[in-house]
Amino acid sequence: MSESKNRVTVSTLMEMKQRQQKITVLTAYDFSFAQQIDHAGVDVVLVGDSLGMVVQGRETTIPVTLEEMVYHAQLVERGLKRSLLLVDLPFMSYSTTDQALRSAGRLMKEGGAQMVKLEGGADQVETVALLVSRNIPVAAHLGLQPQSVHRLGGYPVQGRQQEAAQQMVADALALEQAGASLLVLECVPAVLAAEITAALKIPVIGIGAGRQCDGQVLVLYDLLGITVGKVPRFVKNFMEESGGIAEALTAYVEAVREGTFPAQQHTFV
Repeated sequence: MSESKNRVTVSTLMEMKQRQQKITVLTAYDFSFAQQIDHAGVDVVLVGDSLGMVVQGRETTIPVTLEEMVYHAQLVERGLKRSLLLVDLPFMSYSTTDQALRSAGRLMKEGGAQMVKLEGGADQVETVALLVSRNIPVAAHLGLQPQSVHRLGGYPVQGRQQEAAQQMVADALALEQAGASLLVLECVPAVLAAEITAALKIPVIGIGAGRQCDGQVLVLYDLLGITVGKVPRFVKNFMEESGGIAEALTAYVEAVREGTFPAQQHTFV
């Protein structure tokens, strides 16, 4: 259970980074799980476009529509009393700055989002700046970007080469300068993630990015061990050592806050 029942805000997350208090993030796609996650004290609930794979059974996140994201955000928002609601902008919903503004506006006005997330580096600086200027908090996403799966040819670890690592650091700083309030790093070597976390004033949330990030995020279904097929290295099934869903969620929150998750076996070098 959370130490505080006050609603988590962007300012709360900034304060947590300054206090070096780990931030917990989990995905949710419906009302019932949102309630459970909120009750467990998770700080941020992400309505991820991962729903295309874990809910809809698709091979990638590419087919997910804005209308579907709005719908699932509405369901999740009804289950939250404390957690901050973060919602993904799906593929091709922010290809221009004007389109991004319209899409983000819908996620906030109709879906109840308190922050939106988009993928991309320096190429998204103008979009981030525009959204922030219209009072839309933005989370950026670097490293492995699932919406780029076809360009990348899969889901490889990002930033292992020196040039790529330097570019990621530069992108992170540029996105922060543009006004991003949060940064997600996915499938990045732990040393690089630690460097970026130390360089930024905004919180950095890792998934397959080591324990030095300011917080961690997992896909709910991965955490509960109900994902079919091979799971990524960074996943831990918290149901294996728990008596039920509530216990598994609490165990995840405690493990992140105590710094025991992710462990070395969940980390890339």
